[in-house]
This record gives sequence, structure tokens and C-alpha cells, in this order.
Amino acid sequence: MAQQGATLQNFNNELVKSIEELREKREQISRAILKEEEEKAKISNDLRILTERLSRINESLARKISARNEYDKTIQETEQAYMKILESSQTLLHVLKRETVNLNKQVGQ
Repeated sequence: MAQQGATLQNFNNELVKSIEELREKREQISRAILKEEEEKAKISNDLRILTERLSRINESLARKISARNEYDKTIQETEQAYMKILESSQTLLHVLKRETVNLNKQVGQ
């Protein structure tokens, strides 16, 4: 009977030891979970900040692209008007030269 008591005591000791090992592993997992949850929260916050920043940059880019397009349009319209002025100036110069020649012919006669 003493041997059965000793065997039972050994089983009990092993059982207690196994339970302690399981608790220790559970605690390790709990610490790992906590660490990953903290990392997840940090990454989520970083992602929120970056998403807001990306949104602001996209809005800024849209405004700047629109402004650049307006500059392009204004430059093109101004260049076209300037070319018309040059053409008109050239035509005026030709007319002036022709009239000067005609006037000189009339005065010279």
C-alpha cells in the first residue's frame, strides 16, 4: 500500500509540474499577445497618420495640377494672341512700306 501511495504521489507531482509548465507557456503567450497588440496599435496609428498625410498630399497635388493646367491654358492663349499681334504688325509694316512707296512716287512726279 505504501508503494501505491508513493506512485500516487509521483503522479500528483508530475501533474502539478505539468500544470505549472502549461501556466508558464500560457504566460509567455500572454506576453507575446500583449507585445503584438501594442505593435498592432502603433502600426494602426502610423497607418492612420500616413493615410491622412496621403489624403492631404493628393488634395494638394490636385490643386497644383489644376493651377498648372490654368497656367498652360493662359500661356497658350497669350502666345496665340501675341502671334496674331506679330502677324498684324507685319501686315501693317508691309502696308506702310507700300503706301510710302506710292506716296514717294506721287511726290516725285
